[in-house]
Amino acid sequence: MGKGITIRYLQQYIRDKDHHPEASREYFLKLAEEVGELARAMGKNPPPATEETVKGSVEEEIWDVIYYALALANCYDIDIERWILVKEALSREKYGGPAFTSPNNDE
Repeated sequence: MGKGITIRYLQQYIRDKDHHPEASREYFLKLAEEVGELARAMGKNPPPATEETVKGSVEEEIWDVIYYALALANCYDIDIERWILVKEALSREKYGGPAFTSPNNDE
């Protein structure tokens, strides 16, 4: 896997751009709104978006969901990359499956 955008990078980008821990409720409400918008976009069964058709697309709404989920995590100083590994280990215990490891092998 080549170098790309990491969750850690996205969290820091959002923290630098839009960090208001006192607004966790508002971030949550925006997250819920964006999940609804994603559901509506998915209900249209659209073709893959292009740069010209991204507005209102599944692609756009998924980014919005990710954005507000990470903004909310930032309100609570949650390192999502760390907790992915913890949660995946718990899921593996419950459901089985292969071990999940960081592609960077730095965890």
